[in-house]
Amino acid sequence: MLEGWLKAGVPAAKIIGLDPKPPQEMAELIAINNIALNPAIASITDAEVILLAVKPQLMADVLPSLLPLMRSKPLVLSIAAGKTIAGFEKILGADAAVIRAMPNTPAAIGRGITGMVGNAHVTSAQMVLAETLLASTGEVLRVKNEEAIDFVTAVSGSGPAYVFYLAECLAAAGEKLGLPADIAMQLARATVSGSGELLHQSDLDAATLRQNVTSPNGTTYAALHVLMADDGLRPLMEKAVAAAARRSKELAG
Repeated sequence: MLEGWLKAGVPAAKIIGLDPKPPQEMAELIAINNIALNPAIASITDAEVILLAVKPQLMADVLPSLLPLMRSKPLVLSIAAGKTIAGFEKILGADAAVIRAMPNTPAAIGRGITGMVGNAHVTSAQMVLAETLLASTGEVLRVKNEEAIDFVTAVSGSGPAYVFYLAECLAAAGEKLGLPADIAMQLARATVSGSGELLHQSDLDAATLRQNVTSPNGTTYAALHVLMADDGLRPLMEKAVAAAARRSKELAG
């Protein structure tokens, strides 16, 4: 996200990083752009946005230390899974302007998608500001209520892992048929990434694109007869996504 902001023209002088042990790549990006890192929190008097990119299990320890930043009435933008708006209000103040958002890892290449929802204290201008910051990493959409963020987490937040696992399984199936492991993975990787790009660029929906590949009684038809069976991929995916949504709610405590 930081890289996206810098590419979008956000002045480095307006960014402050708070991370006791930033990853090497992040540390290098911060150093190259002369971004302030870990100044005394009391010295920050004009915070406009606080981005909380903290592991959920560490949030309770981190939030109290940020209370001095709330003096300037900043927007609090969280991308932590499962942490509710009410939880932030409890620690940061009942009148805190809080947006809860859930991006996904394709944000690293500018192809992510983020769902977001704000509380009643978020102004229209702050919503637009949050969308602008998040849009540097891909698409942004607003959802109607906070519960929907758990569903966004289950579908798109965790979704890249499902797609990567599909590539693993496709490669393993090819290897089992007799293909060398490297060739099977090359075929699977290119097929999954290429199909995703086709879906991204096409005006057609996923069902139509699927149908366009499928000849009557052909090879694809034979495979889809298995995948689309009553006990096939759809109920398995529904079960998996439901488990992710349930876990997102559990993380809220």
